[in-house]
Amino acid sequence: MQNDPAPPAMRLASTGTILHGVSVGELLGVSTLADARLIAGRSGLDRIVQRLNVMEVPDILAWVKPHELLLTTGYPLRNTPQSLDRLVADLDERGLAALAIKLGRYLDELPGEMVEQADRLGFPLILLPNDVGFDDILNQVLTDILNRQAAILARTEEAHRALVQIVLAGGGMREVTAEVAGLLQVAVGATDAAGHLLAAAGESAQVARLREINAALARTPAATPAAGDGHYAAVPIVAGGHHHGRIAAYSANGTLTPSDIGILERAATVAALVITKQEAVTAVESKYRADFLRDVLTGRGGLRVAERAQAFGWDLERPVSVLVAEIDPDAEERPVQDRMLAAWQASVRKHDPRGAVAGFSHEVVAIVGAAADPAKVARDALAAVSDGTFSTGLSRVASGVDALPGAYGQALKAARVGRQLHGAGAVAHFDELGVYRLLSLVNDTDELHAFVRETLGPLAGDDDAENADLRRTLQALLETNLNVAETARRLHFHYNTLRYRIGKLERMLGNFTEDAHLRLNLTLALHVLRMRGI
Repeated sequence: MQNDPAPPAMRLASTGTILHGVSVGELLGVSTLADARLIAGRSGLDRIVQRLNVMEVPDILAWVKPHELLLTTGYPLRNTPQSLDRLVADLDERGLAALAIKLGRYLDELPGEMVEQADRLGFPLILLPNDVGFDDILNQVLTDILNRQAAILARTEEAHRALVQIVLAGGGMREVTAEVAGLLQVAVGATDAAGHLLAAAGESAQVARLREINAALARTPAATPAAGDGHYAAVPIVAGGHHHGRIAAYSANGTLTPSDIGILERAATVAALVITKQEAVTAVESKYRADFLRDVLTGRGGLRVAERAQAFGWDLERPVSVLVAEIDPDAEERPVQDRMLAAWQASVRKHDPRGAVAGFSHEVVAIVGAAADPAKVARDALAAVSDGTFSTGLSRVASGVDALPGAYGQALKAARVGRQLHGAGAVAHFDELGVYRLLSLVNDTDELHAFVRETLGPLAGDDDAENADLRRTLQALLETNLNVAETARRLHFHYNTLRYRIGKLERMLGNFTEDAHLRLNLTLALHVLRMRGI
């Protein structure tokens, strides 16, 4: 995750299979290095050694890798002691852990500049005893690294098996965090993609601190509270290529080790399995709810509809209103549908916990009790989807299950007419549609369109830009009750220009300025045009 706090510095930085190692300070305690002496770079004793190398050539820089302990007799450096301080800087730049050298045979002492440079960079310089062979150091140190690697991997695998077993036994995020908290003896929490804490486990004071850190990160994602000292770490939860949140840990008693981070990573993988399982179950349940509600709204619910609805927590036996939220044509359907369904579920849960919600292919349908304010339910759902990409229709109150199909049709027509009249994001009640409500009840749309063509003639189509412009003039005249001065003002026409247009309209449509019945027909035809596509 881009803004997650940086994990502790134990990560594979080069090719190879060794993922863990030991610090330089710990290596100085092994038997073969018991008599070794630290010359410089004490501040770098926590550098991690993952591998060893022997310096046999002057151009060693091309062969070194990060996290190496480099051993040398000084033979390759005997002719260029003046450049040894530059060598320290180059080795440090390449991520080496330390340089261990034998003096006396090829180099009597290290230049002061080299020692000073190592101290400045925190790069450990180690003086090796002459009676210890490189092969002994290599064998013991590598054995120590590999043993530690094996122990860490065994601990991680054991934790992974325990976590997978939790999932197989039906456990969820709460059980996963509890298991990791017990293994690591730290506070562990799982958050969703928005940073909300889903589950947490551990000692109460540490959990409280973990909550504070997560809350700070949710407010300011770029912040890294408590991350720099190694007491806090987070690993993203990724499933199906999508980021679903993170598993985070906080330790008040000590820094989180590379092994701890490894277990957190395994926990994140298992958490992804939990989320995938939950999403699959939710998808099946959502489809079952949607199929059932679709059958009810189309009159195919069958017997015992109310009883089956109660299994979902829905009460359909009381007076209810149907709300239809239909995705507006320009919206990106899939992401909007997901956000829209979540917004409606939250709004219905807030206003009527016994209400029903389901998502269809292009719409969300909700049924709420008559005691709830359907307009408020719709506005709250619309406010939760910031891009306002759906229009909502509200039905009349339906008295029972048998009345729901009719109420659904009302809500659907209200949504579509409302969008035509008021644009995307409209909220319209069926009873507020006026004449449009009556027109929407005409099932024979071909007859409506024939009426438009007969009444408006060439003005019915948009093929000719001039005819469309004349239709706008006619609309304004009818809206102002043939007030020529007001119409001219609205359309920014000269009075004489408008008089000319009125004459042209009457030649095309008839003497509408004198015929009230013709004006009514023209008004209705224009209303039908506004409802085109419904």
